[in-house]
Amino acid sequence: MTQKIIKLLWASFVIGVVGFILFIWAVSSNFLGLFGPLPDFKALENPQSELASELYSADGVLLGNYFRENRSPVTYNELAPNLVNALIATEDVRFESHSGIDFKSMGRVFFKSLILRQGAGGGSTLSQQTAKNLFKTRNLESQGTLSKVPGLKMLIIKTKEWIVAAKLERSYTKDEILTLYLNTSEFGSNAYGIKTAAKTFFNKEPHELEIQESAVLVGLFKAPTYYSPVFNPENSLRRRNTVLFQMERYGYINKIERDSLIKMPIELDYRVSNQNQGLATHLREVIKADLLRWAKETLKPDGTPYDIFGDGLKIYATIDSRMQRYAEEAVDEHMRELQKKFEREMGNRDPWIDNNGQVIPNFIENAIKRTDVYRNLVKRYGANSDSIEIKLNEKKRMRVFSWERGEIDTLFSTMDSLRYYKKFLRTGFVSLAAETGHVKAWVGGLDHKYFKFDHVKQGKRQPGSTFKAFVYAAAIENGYSPCYRVIDQPVEINIPGQPSWVPKNADNKFSYESMTIRRAMAQSINSITAFMMKKLSPKIIVETAHRLGITSDLEEVPALALGTSDVSIYEMVGAFGTFVNQGEHITPFYIERIEDKNGNLIQQFTPKKRPAMSEEHAYLMLYMLRGGFEESRGTSQGVPWTLRDEGNELGGKTGTTQNASDGWYIGVSKDLVSGAWVGGDDRAIHFRSWTNGQGGQTARPIWVKYMAKVYADPSLGYTKGPFRRPERPLSIEIDCDRYEMESNKFSNFDFDPKKSDF
Repeated sequence: MTQKIIKLLWASFVIGVVGFILFIWAVSSNFLGLFGPLPDFKALENPQSELASELYSADGVLLGNYFRENRSPVTYNELAPNLVNALIATEDVRFESHSGIDFKSMGRVFFKSLILRQGAGGGSTLSQQTAKNLFKTRNLESQGTLSKVPGLKMLIIKTKEWIVAAKLERSYTKDEILTLYLNTSEFGSNAYGIKTAAKTFFNKEPHELEIQESAVLVGLFKAPTYYSPVFNPENSLRRRNTVLFQMERYGYINKIERDSLIKMPIELDYRVSNQNQGLATHLREVIKADLLRWAKETLKPDGTPYDIFGDGLKIYATIDSRMQRYAEEAVDEHMRELQKKFEREMGNRDPWIDNNGQVIPNFIENAIKRTDVYRNLVKRYGANSDSIEIKLNEKKRMRVFSWERGEIDTLFSTMDSLRYYKKFLRTGFVSLAAETGHVKAWVGGLDHKYFKFDHVKQGKRQPGSTFKAFVYAAAIENGYSPCYRVIDQPVEINIPGQPSWVPKNADNKFSYESMTIRRAMAQSINSITAFMMKKLSPKIIVETAHRLGITSDLEEVPALALGTSDVSIYEMVGAFGTFVNQGEHITPFYIERIEDKNGNLIQQFTPKKRPAMSEEHAYLMLYMLRGGFEESRGTSQGVPWTLRDEGNELGGKTGTTQNASDGWYIGVSKDLVSGAWVGGDDRAIHFRSWTNGQGGQTARPIWVKYMAKVYADPSLGYTKGPFRRPERPLSIEIDCDRYEMESNKFSNFDFDPKKSDF
């Protein structure tokens, strides 16, 4: 009887061993598709997980990420030793001695869970958990027919993780497996991988983490939400201390260290990565759109398109993080005060006014109809449904932007929200290194969280008098000297089929003074600009503007001289850059190169250059632009002397549309071309006073503040000094006293504009 029992036990043992081996073989080969697929050897050698693509500034600062899972990898050498110790002590103390499967832990789990019916944890090694992270062994795609059988699903999953863990141990070192685990784990708060987690919770790199901080992050592996230091701080503190006890238990810290550390509070520097925070938020969105187009047109070596949200690309922008910060500070400082000024002028009146200064009735009711919210409600309820108005006026809790108090929690309806945000002045600013075409700073608007629209490249508005630069550029190219004199008097331009056009000056007065076109441009005299337009023709002005860098459609009409066709700041700054760059136009660009996750160059972007005007004419236009600073009553005379000292030469042009709905300023130095626009979200929203709404008051101060900050930072390398002179002597005299003595070109004094036409 005893021998029969022994034989039965041996037979059961042999059958069990054979059956276990056959089961392992069946799972590993996915026999008849019953168990679901396992990763092949190639996948094990080159495991793939989604990596966020990273956008860097020219000076090496991480600006932001593009991701579905916010994950950036690190190497083992970038990990703090205390982080490694905390992980091993808590998750897998025998990690260094097992080969992927810890049979002692498995026995403990089997005995306590199945026999004693006590919770004993999962018993998974770090290798098994890495397998789970890398190859999604618990996803639906990894399951087979038998996974639907009760009780078998978890056994099959665990078996797969054992198999993959054993293969990982053969393919990687222990350090590599541990690094893979930390790079692929989820920490909550949209943080995937240790690098993102360290940045999110403590604003540190992984190697900078202190022991107690490492313990907090390791504690998140048990349950990222339940032990979140942000959402469940008491649970997190308790779990952190458990990790510290484990570290003391296994000799990584001593009892004195443990007792000291558990008394410390959790001190966070919590920053969830998103596209609304950090530097250059509007530019990051512009670059994302460009990258999506690029990815469709550019294929990997295997013939598949690039995925900017998962391929871990490294994108290097041209902007300088320091200059970007100065630009954002300049915009913030000025717009905060300008908004106060705007609100003081408006008082209790709404800012949307017509040409007679009267509030436009039903302005908000008409504006709401142009929104996606309204269109979606129409689709849902029908065009004439009362439900639309009910929903639009339904109060709900929301957080709104404010200059004075930051974000404000309030109770607003959709109509309230639209009315509230329409009252804010908007802005855009961009700065360009003229010689290279590199965009160095880009501020697309106010707080990106609440003001998504980009006013640098996406937004186009009438440039007003800044466009006069192209009228005078055409004049210079057609042989007119900056010293050419014209009388400030009414100019009548006949337009076939329409009433004659007689432009007025900003103050509605004519001085009847004879002045050089340099002074006329400096003082922004409309009548003299119209006179030059009449001499040259709209067609020549359009051709000149396009050649210098304007890409928008321009209407060939006389009023174009005063900037009536919509353009972007991006175009205007690029065109003014042609003057600084000695007549060569470089299309502004902001992405320098793209690398893959391993640092291999995928694409290098080069500037698009072309000759646009002669070196002499470009310099003469800089001389014309300097007039705003140097001529009597020039529109740049208000710029502080601190920017103009040390022999510094600057040029600039203000611009203001007729009703002051748009204020512009384009400023140039020997190195930089920068432009600002300020206005309302709608052209009807503007200062009631033209004086307060003119570009010299609304836009120029941004440029002034920015340039002051740039010059104050010697690390940037932008110094004061004169513009580059042409190599050859000028063929046109710019000393106006000498010009008048040597020239008899005063026939224009006798010009009667009423007797002339195009």
